[in-house]
Amino acid sequence: MIIGIPKEIKDNEYRVGMVPAGVKELTGLGHKVLVEQRAGMGSGISDEEFKAAGALIIAEKAEIFEQAQLIIKVKEPMPIEYPLLREGQILFTFLHLAASAELTRALLARKIIGIAYETIQLADGSLPVLAPMSEIAGRMAIQVGANCLQKDQGGRGTLLGGVPGVQRGLVIVIGGGIVGLNAAKMAVGMGARVIILDINLERLRYLENIFGSRVTTLMSNSQNIESSIAGSDLTIGGVLIPGHKSPTLISRQMVSRMKEGTVIVDVAVDQGGCTETCRTTTHSQPTYVVDGVIHYCVANIPGIVARTSTFALANVTLPYAVKLAQNGINRAFKQDPALAKGLNIYNGKLTCPEVAEDLNIECYVLN
Repeated sequence: MIIGIPKEIKDNEYRVGMVPAGVKELTGLGHKVLVEQRAGMGSGISDEEFKAAGALIIAEKAEIFEQAQLIIKVKEPMPIEYPLLREGQILFTFLHLAASAELTRALLARKIIGIAYETIQLADGSLPVLAPMSEIAGRMAIQVGANCLQKDQGGRGTLLGGVPGVQRGLVIVIGGGIVGLNAAKMAVGMGARVIILDINLERLRYLENIFGSRVTTLMSNSQNIESSIAGSDLTIGGVLIPGHKSPTLISRQMVSRMKEGTVIVDVAVDQGGCTETCRTTTHSQPTYVVDGVIHYCVANIPGIVARTSTFALANVTLPYAVKLAQNGINRAFKQDPALAKGLNIYNGKLTCPEVAEDLNIECYVLN
């Protein structure tokens, strides 16, 4: 199979879809890997390293898309890339279709085979490809949130860890999954006061077992969310329902009651966000203010720690890429039900029930 690795063009997206070790494994199995020139530079991977692993370096993005049967990316295609996709081509990347009807319709029109990293799901419900990016996003959420709290950034001027004799900052984490767990780890490590909210009581018990008295856990409901964020310095939105658009848990009214100069980091933005006032931002212009509250809603947070993120992502995507290259999609899906759950689009038809429900588009069940 011919596999294409294009350079990412999303704003300040420095990750790349494959590392030299992956190229070496695939070419060793007899496959051909095309890497766009300078695709890995943002992650500290040179063209020479890719070439040494067996890749062919291609100068033009269009040539990658023209030749490759399987395109492996990090983020969803940008509008200028839509025309490059062709019927029957396999696109393996993060798609987050529930948050974008425009992207969904564009990919349906191109009649590609779209496999989304974020809906690959094991029998136990875990999301193996999304997990490492959620770990990074959760940790980065505290880092960027702490920066936004600085007075020179327009924030309240609060140091999360405080100092002796001064109250420590309060971090509210909505969602106790992988994002929430990692955000709490970072916040606790900084010395902040931390409250975690989740709808799953067993998950809250698990988090209390991990953190003990260093965090407070609360059942997630509108009253607890409203009262918690009203006194917060930094609020992290880490809610995820696999495949679905994120539910809106923080209303505009709740935002209006927050203290001026406090911060919301909505990590759920790539699935639409869990804050009513959320709108997607970029690393170039990461924040905006609503009712005096700073909103950080960047949809590719891990992109700015690209080297760590690229290698973490490649660790989990390569085994699936090998299965697709070796077997084609039909055999690969039969051999690996988790990978089959990643199928979102098949030759002009939407195949992910969650996306179909959110976008009110007919869902096609692939036999």
